Amino acid sequence: MVNKDQVAGVAKQVKGSIKEAAGKATGNRQTQAEGTADKIAGKVQKTYGDVKDKVKKAL
Repeated sequence: MVNKDQVAGVAKQVKGSIKEAAGKATGNRQTQAEGTADKIAGKVQKTYGDVKDKVKKAL
């Protein structure tokens, strides 16, 4: 079962990828860096959701 943290994490990763690509395309380093940060935050949130799901299943 997928929880809200997993979904939100994947959404942030997608948003970050788009923002990063837009920054690269326009030469805007700030937008590119923000996109990279969003991707990392999304990965962390998804991992948190994965762990939360595993703990829930273990109990």
